[in-house]
Amino acid sequence: MRLKNKVAIVTGGARGIGEAVSELFASEGATVIILDLLPRGKEVAERIRSQGGKAEFHTTSVADKSALESLFKEVFERYGAIHILINNAGITRDRTLEKMSENEWDEVVEVNLKGVFICTQAVVPYMKENKWGRIVSAASNVGLRGNFGQTNYAATKAGVIAMAKTWTLELGKYGITANAVAPGFTMTDMVRKIPDEHLENIRAAIPLQTVAEPMDIAYGYLYLASEEARFVSGICLTIDGGMSR
Repeated sequence: MRLKNKVAIVTGGARGIGEAVSELFASEGATVIILDLLPRGKEVAERIRSQGGKAEFHTTSVADKSALESLFKEVFERYGAIHILINNAGITRDRTLEKMSENEWDEVVEVNLKGVFICTQAVVPYMKENKWGRIVSAASNVGLRGNFGQTNYAATKAGVIAMAKTWTLELGKYGITANAVAPGFTMTDMVRKIPDEHLENIRAAIPLQTVAEPMDIAYGYLYLASEEARFVSGICLTIDGGMSR
């Protein structure tokens, strides 16, 4: 088991890629702490436990600093360590530049960028204490190439990549790595809402001629969170079927 005896926090772990990460990490021996505002996270944790894994669910916002600090302290005191942070929580509020409201900008920045900052800042002291840590944050290939109607989302995902590179410099001496994962189109609830005709055009633009399944992305997270990636830090692992070649 690649994550045996590791404690992993997964934000946005109730569905989509986060759900796949939670299930995969648990199957690899990790104790998974799922954070999400969706009640469905409870079902995910229960399913993991029914399959012999270790998981718990907390209804916690990544933008609530005091709640996160309290929760992480509780987790550390219970398990004696926090080894892995998966910054997966994210939202979209799509609109073209001229039509985007300030509130739509702020909402996306609050979760996708500030939330990553707050969670990471809160967890780092516990990783430093054990001189071992893996921070893996959800970017997007949109953060590398931009996307129509996603000024806010693209900006936050580019920022996530920059933060990972910065944390590599600041935290490496403590045995902590920091990386980002940039998925392409993945069959989540968001992509399922795309009309079939438009989805076919998307598939045609991807060299592998298909969209990813959440587990395709989760395996990238697993690698970066494992001992196998001990010398990998400051990178953005793009998993998009060759779209951003």
